[in-house]
Amino acid sequence: MAISLKSISITAYNHLNKPPSFTTLKKPNSSLHFIPKTHTFSSKSSSSLNVGSFVTSTMGGIPSFNSTMDAVQRKLMFEDECILVDESDNVVGHDTKFNCHLMDNIDAGKALHRAFSVFLFNLKYELLLQQRSATKITFPLVWTNTCCSHPLYRECELILGDVLGVRNAAQRKLLDELGIQAEDVPVDQFTPLGRILYKAPSDGKWGEHELDYLLFTVRDVSLKPNPDEVADIKYVNREELKEICRKADAGEDGVKLSPWFRLVVDNFMYKWWDHVENGTLKEAVDMKMIHKLS
Repeated sequence: MAISLKSISITAYNHLNKPPSFTTLKKPNSSLHFIPKTHTFSSKSSSSLNVGSFVTSTMGGIPSFNSTMDAVQRKLMFEDECILVDESDNVVGHDTKFNCHLMDNIDAGKALHRAFSVFLFNLKYELLLQQRSATKITFPLVWTNTCCSHPLYRECELILGDVLGVRNAAQRKLLDELGIQAEDVPVDQFTPLGRILYKAPSDGKWGEHELDYLLFTVRDVSLKPNPDEVADIKYVNREELKEICRKADAGEDGVKLSPWFRLVVDNFMYKWWDHVENGTLKEAVDMKMIHKLS
């Protein structure tokens, strides 16, 4: 049955039709922290965007900026609408990517949104990493997992059953960012292993507050990275990833990791890598638990 976007915009419902369980995991010396608040509200129109000192004028409902925001990223920030959720992953509304990533809104508890992180391994069980482009609004030029983005507030990405909406979004973004064709990453080949909830400032203006679905897949794929999204890519084995983490900790060679990726690495990555190599990923699945990471 088709989902009515009008009826879903404010109506909260549980993603799995069951109350989720929670765990709290911590990484030493991390600047991330969890905000224990839930707000239910509708999305704002473009005329009421909280854009602070960025806006100098409005043309056609989209603010213009005294900033160097890349034209492609600017378009995405205002045309794409994220799915707002509460801490139990119930949909409570929708809003622009711009509003969802402003630290003022994040600190006010108004910007928690659904996200996904793809971890793609080749048939040698090496993990594909990407370095985010310099034009990214949040965390530019940091290294992260294969693909990180958001399911959007559209019918095909709101589908609940079998996490299909999130899987559809992952397939879309793998094409957008890395040029991976849909037939190379069928949606039924993504294994959703779990969900994390985290908050991370990027700078004084931007940040992330996400309920993030972690999707694993093992495929050999053809790659054609989009320079508007990706600065560099590389496949790594376990030891190479550990060395990247060491360099990030030591501040060597300018290596930086995204906060969500580092949280996954520190809490789950290597034990899940065992399942990748052993062909037992389904044994690691736990979609009932939401892990609050800090």
